[in-house]
Amino acid sequence: MGDVAVGARSGRDEGEERPDDAVERDAVERDAKDGDAKADGAVKRPHRSFWKELPLLVGIALLLALLIKTFLVQAFSIPSDSMQNTLQRGDRVLVDKLTPWFGSEPDRGEVVVFHDPANWLSGEAAPEPNIAQKVLFWIGLMPSAEEKDLIKRTIAIGGDTVECKKGGPVVVNGKELDEPYIFPGNTPCDDFPFGPLTVPKGKIWVMGDHRQNSQDSRWHQQDETHGFVPVDEVVGRAVVVAWPVTRWSTLPVPETFDQPGIGTQAAATALGLGASGLAPVGLGPAALGFAGAVPVVLWRRRRLTAGRTGR
Repeated sequence: MGDVAVGARSGRDEGEERPDDAVERDAVERDAKDGDAKADGAVKRPHRSFWKELPLLVGIALLLALLIKTFLVQAFSIPSDSMQNTLQRGDRVLVDKLTPWFGSEPDRGEVVVFHDPANWLSGEAAPEPNIAQKVLFWIGLMPSAEEKDLIKRTIAIGGDTVECKKGGPVVVNGKELDEPYIFPGNTPCDDFPFGPLTVPKGKIWVMGDHRQNSQDSRWHQQDETHGFVPVDEVVGRAVVVAWPVTRWSTLPVPETFDQPGIGTQAAATALGLGASGLAPVGLGPAALGFAGAVPVVLWRRRRLTAGRTGR
């Protein structure tokens, strides 16, 4: 019989590590240390302070305000009574500046804001702004003292024939206008009858709703534009009274301008005192710009935070 070796071993003593076991253990320990270091870095690395990101927030808000004021909507302040009772002194209206970029032109009945076409506001005093005021206007935080804009109702557009005889209504393309928006006690044109006149293409004829207190197209027929306002000078259509909140309302086109046949220019037949300067208000675009900047900054913060914790 062969001898049996008592206590024979399998090749290594109990508890003795093999070389490959040591290598594997060292690799695991290194990975654990690296993970702890990354976790410590993610926790200990401070987040950027809100105050450090505030300039970015302000910058984005100002940029958005400038874009909104230039291309989308702008607020204007009503400083006179020439559009009563539709608009009151001190009202703030929002003007749509977007649709003109797509070729839209003023239509009959719309309340529009336009640049002074021929010194209609020549008698209005305008203070000289300083450099700071100019900068604030440029970024949309302050009204401009240099711009001279007016607000009136579009009565007739290019190609229309318009007239108004004393004691009678305004007539556009042979259709009499029913104008309930005229200031109570006023007449359509008794203080200054006119026409018939044919509005040139690319021009509009405008009148204030407070007829006896509005130096509108009627009063400027001797000017270089003959009382007509070039469409290129129109800033946009006033669409809503935004302030004060107690007077919030839209500014729709009156039904009389939708009557059948009023747009048929070929069928037109002859039937026989305060200017309204405007001050642009930049607070609306600035507020919208700030509101638009906040989500951008918050999104950026979440992205940075996700990037840190994901390392």
